[in-house]
Formats: sequence, C-alpha cells, structure tokens
Amino acid sequence: MNRTHTVVLVEGISDKSAIEALAERRGRDLAAEGISLVAMGGATNIGTYIGEFGPSGRDLRLAGLCDAGEEGAFRKSLERAGLGSDLNRSDLEALGFFVCVADLEDELIRALGTATVERVVDAEGDLSSFRTLQKQPTWRGRSTHDQLRRFMGAGGGRKIRYSGPLVAALELDRVPRPLEGLLAHL
Repeated sequence: MNRTHTVVLVEGISDKSAIEALAERRGRDLAAEGISLVAMGGATNIGTYIGEFGPSGRDLRLAGLCDAGEEGAFRKSLERAGLGSDLNRSDLEALGFFVCVADLEDELIRALGTATVERVVDAEGDLSSFRTLQKQPTWRGRSTHDQLRRFMGAGGGRKIRYSGPLVAALELDRVPRPLEGLLAHL
C-alpha cells in the first residue's frame, strides 16, 4: 500500500462520502494513490488539520473542499500556514482547495435537478417525509430546490446517507465544478 502523500481536508463525513463515491465512479482508488480523505468535524477545525498535515506538521500535499460560508476560515488558515497571502478563490483552487456555492448539497441538487433528486429521495424511501416538510408553513411556497436542501440538512444523518446516492445519480458530464476540480487536482 502506498504511503499517504496527499491529505484532502473536508468539513464532514458527507463531503468525504461524496468524494469517495465520485472517485470510485471514475475508477480511482484514492487510498492506493496515496491520497487520504479527512473529515474534520467542521470547518472551524481547518487550522488544526493544516498544522498537523501541512508545512509545519507532516509536510504533506494538501487539498480540500469547503462551503462558501467557510471560505474565509480556509483562506486564513492557509495564509497562516505560509501557503500564500491575500488568497482569492483562484489562488485557493491553485492550491487544491475548492469552494461549493452554498454547500455540497446545493451543488448536487443543481447538477441533478430537483426532479432527479426527488426520485433519489423516493428510492431511499423518504418521499413522504419530504412531502411533509413541503407542507410545513415555513417551507410552503419556497422553491423545491430550497426545500430539498433543507430536507438533506435536517433529520439525523441525511447528508451522509444521501451523498453516495446523489453522486451515483449524476451524469459524469454534469459533476459539480468543485468536485470535478478537486478530483482533477488530485
């Protein structure tokens, strides 16, 4: 087995699962390639993980994926680690860090379209739960996209449970830009 030479830092387990599922669909074995995916348990932990795996730690090649709301934390931690200054989004991507518009679920819903996501929800046996959410006063009248995003983010581990099935439903020519960019970088 190859030693790890690259560590991909992601916010959570659902992000890790989505990357693993896409890599598998593309015929890649990241572990065999020396690439380790690390779910950090939240973006606020980025500094700790860059310290452990980056230039001042094990000095491994780093890459990552984050939500738009966490881009600043990633940028500051990379700058503190000496990996650049005044980093913009293009600089982050050159370093191997890709930003999801809103979050990964938002990216996947847009890439798949709401009808396909609803079919995945139905196949997973959760369509009646989703319909219940749609009837709630807070969510009535909102876009199906927003309702699906909320549905994925609520209810005991749905993000984790759905990351694989949503990636499996993707046409490989419609992979969200951050996921595509990250895998190409690796």
